[in-house]
Parts: sequence; structure tokens; C-alpha cells
Amino acid sequence: MSREYPLAYPWRLNLEAVARSSGVHPDVVMRFVDLDLIRPLGDASGGPWFSPRAPELIARVMRLHSELSLNYAAIPLVLDLLVRVDSLERRLVEITQVEGTASR
Repeated sequence: MSREYPLAYPWRLNLEAVARSSGVHPDVVMRFVDLDLIRPLGDASGGPWFSPRAPELIARVMRLHSELSLNYAAIPLVLDLLVRVDSLERRLVEITQVEGTASR
């Protein structure tokens, strides 16, 4: 008797899977690697491997480039600033919750 198991989320994706998931050509993915916009996890047999979050990052890069007309050199700075803003917003929520609890 065989059992069916749900598919597991892959812990890494190859170049073709990232390109397919992102809706871009593999050459575009490799261009983003060359520009240091995304980083592969390593280059073992089968070519470069990427995080499962790589398609999401590629979509964000494409959106910043097309909607805000940012050049590819500015995008890493903007991505870093967005991460910092997210971190500060989370910290603000934590502080607000602690202050709310302390005033009770």
C-alpha cells in the first residue's frame, strides 16, 4: 500500500526553475548574479543553485527597475533600505507593545 505525501518545498532551486518561476530568461537571472542583485547558494553539479526566495527577489528587482525607473546599480541600496525599514517597523511595534503592557 503506497501513501501519497504532499510535495515538500524545495530548499534550493536550479537556474531553470528560478527563471521559470520568475518569468524571465535564464540569461536575465545570470545577469542579476553578475550585478550582485541575487546570490546563488553555490555552484555544484547541475549549475548554480538558488534560495527558494530568489524568484520573489527577482520580481522585486524587476518591479523597482520598471516602476521606479531605478538603474540596477541603485537597486541593492534600495533593497537594503527596505530591509532596514522593515526591521525598524518591527522594532517599533515591539516597543509599543512593551510600553502598552508596562502602563497597565
